[in-house]
Amino acid sequence: MGLSPWYGVLFLTSIVATSKPCFPGCSCDVETFGLFDSFSLTKVDCSGVGSHIVPVSLPLDTSYLDLSTNKLEQVNESVLSGPGYTTLVNLNLSYNQIVTISSTTFSKLRYLESLDLSHNRLEALQDHSFFYSPLVELDLSFNKLVEIKIGAFTSQSNGKAINIDLSNNLISTLMKESDNPLPNIRSLNLLGNRLRDVQGLQGIPLQSLNLDKNPISKIEEHHFLGLKSLTYLSLSNMPNLQEIAPRSFKELQSLQVLDLSNNPNLVSLTEEVFFGLKSLQELNLLNSGVVSLPKDTLHQLPAMKSITWGDQIHCIKTMKEDQFHLQNGLVRREVLVCRNDHGAVLAQDVL
Repeated sequence: MGLSPWYGVLFLTSIVATSKPCFPGCSCDVETFGLFDSFSLTKVDCSGVGSHIVPVSLPLDTSYLDLSTNKLEQVNESVLSGPGYTTLVNLNLSYNQIVTISSTTFSKLRYLESLDLSHNRLEALQDHSFFYSPLVELDLSFNKLVEIKIGAFTSQSNGKAINIDLSNNLISTLMKESDNPLPNIRSLNLLGNRLRDVQGLQGIPLQSLNLDKNPISKIEEHHFLGLKSLTYLSLSNMPNLQEIAPRSFKELQSLQVLDLSNNPNLVSLTEEVFFGLKSLQELNLLNSGVVSLPKDTLHQLPAMKSITWGDQIHCIKTMKEDQFHLQNGLVRREVLVCRNDHGAVLAQDVL
């Protein structure tokens, strides 16, 4: 009797995790993949050990390094270099006391895709801070940032190219191999900083952006220009937010989810606020000051499926069958039905 094809698939894609000797105070878990364990990656956990942990020696096949909760005040290129660092894909530096990072801090991490710098003390980002790594996911939540500049993510500063010392083989090689000087970040978390406006993000191919808990009082028309790939935007828990200017989201044609919940001082939204949001499917207004939307708002939102607001009110788009006509047969219309937690229908609006 032959082996089932599924057996072969499971065998080839199976993952086996084991432990191996590690740097003192750390744990090293090895995950093996493929036929006869032909490929392996090591996850190194050095969290909560203390500031003396750096620099730490890593196995050559390390893909994930956790240096969180170590009271680290400074992390530079010399700390994040050496064997094992060149294969890092994920680096966790959260819950430390890092005040600043330089343009070369992560320059040796050629394959770094995910970086967690949340819960630190960053007040500013230097130019080119994240340019030399192919970051896809960046978490800067709960720092002390007062502004974001595009120069932190690109090879340009104030419209000028970097002055590169060609004796630095690393930087010159990186520049030669880079076909696209623009950043590759898809997910950016800026929750809980000190931002008072939204600037410096133009040119970043973001798909997810979190700006919750920042002291922003007004969303301006130019704030989200150039973010045409954005599918998720959260502007929640902003006690200072009072106004969203008309057409502020006009370039967010791919946006599917917009979270405006827990903004008590945001009491009204004009129809023009939603101009351009042709792909928006979910709108969250829960615990905001907005109690109603202009009559023709839904005509700006042809893809809308769900709105949440008020006292646990949830509106869902559905199809309603109308009366039967001899010529047209049974007529069906799209209707937005709003119900409360008890299931009672509060309103119906024909789209």
